[in-house]
Amino acid sequence: MTSVLRRLLLASAAATALGMAPAYAADVTLLNVSYDVARELYKDVNPVFEAQYKQQSGKSIEVKQSHGGSSKQARSVADGLEASVVTMNQANDIDMLADRGLVVKDWAKRFPNNAAPMYSTMVYLVRKGNPKGIKDWADLAKPGVQVVIPNPKTAGNGRYTYLAAWGSVLQNGGNDAQARDLVTKIFRNVPVLDGGGRAATTTFTQRQIGDVLVTFENEVNLVRAEMGSNFDIVYPSVSILAESPVAVVDKVVDKRGIRKEATAYLNFLYSEAGQEIIAKHYLRPRSAAVAKKYAAQFKPIKLFTVDDVFGGWRAAQKRHFDDGGEFDKIYASK
Repeated sequence: MTSVLRRLLLASAAATALGMAPAYAADVTLLNVSYDVARELYKDVNPVFEAQYKQQSGKSIEVKQSHGGSSKQARSVADGLEASVVTMNQANDIDMLADRGLVVKDWAKRFPNNAAPMYSTMVYLVRKGNPKGIKDWADLAKPGVQVVIPNPKTAGNGRYTYLAAWGSVLQNGGNDAQARDLVTKIFRNVPVLDGGGRAATTTFTQRQIGDVLVTFENEVNLVRAEMGSNFDIVYPSVSILAESPVAVVDKVVDKRGIRKEATAYLNFLYSEAGQEIIAKHYLRPRSAAVAKKYAAQFKPIKLFTVDDVFGGWRAAQKRHFDDGGEFDKIYASK
């Protein structure tokens, strides 16, 4: 059977990978457009959902996948990729689709927990023994430390990392000028700015570039589970709550008459079976029972939200990531 890491890295060269069609013709086909480090999760979710739906409804259903950087994926849907559902790693990408009329404006109220059936946070993957002694955000800004982070303009992974570093300063009593200085120094230490989180993982683990990879907790655990002798995981003192929101693409499902099936698919993620799969992939589940069962694999960490520190995703996007925003100014000065 193909190893976890092998499956992780074989897919990294392509920005988008669609599932292969089965030998039979399904009654209904859905396309889930998702972010790139969720590949393995949905490889496990989809067959369980398909079997359950067949048993409950008598109808066969096939779920195909498309993966890439979260913001890049959202733009593909906006440009015409006919997603039935989107499962992203930040609300900002779905808000953009709502602004384009593809998703309803109140999409976050259509499912529980702000339409986010799972969440994660940003942590560090370092070389075995942590030779650079990396413990917290300030260590990423030190001279001689190479930090691997994907591009915040195209990847939710990179955006969360940027906001986590900025917010860590504010959470510790600092001001915006100090936060800007820290983030500027961190990005000066980034040797290559990959387009997505999976590409950044490949850069760090396969190309052997960098001293530390900053990525989602679930991603570092998958790599650590496969290559534990080569890497260690470091948790910073504070990090950001990284929700993974989902939405039905209303314009597409209504045109194709598949709203019921698309909604059932997203509801499955909240079911005990779905939450169990989520937890097994090191994503933090919403179910209290499942969270308790897997508590040992999720280290307690102080988390802040985008709403708490930045006034929500729309405000964060406008100030930090829109063209001419804080990130562009910081990266131009690198």
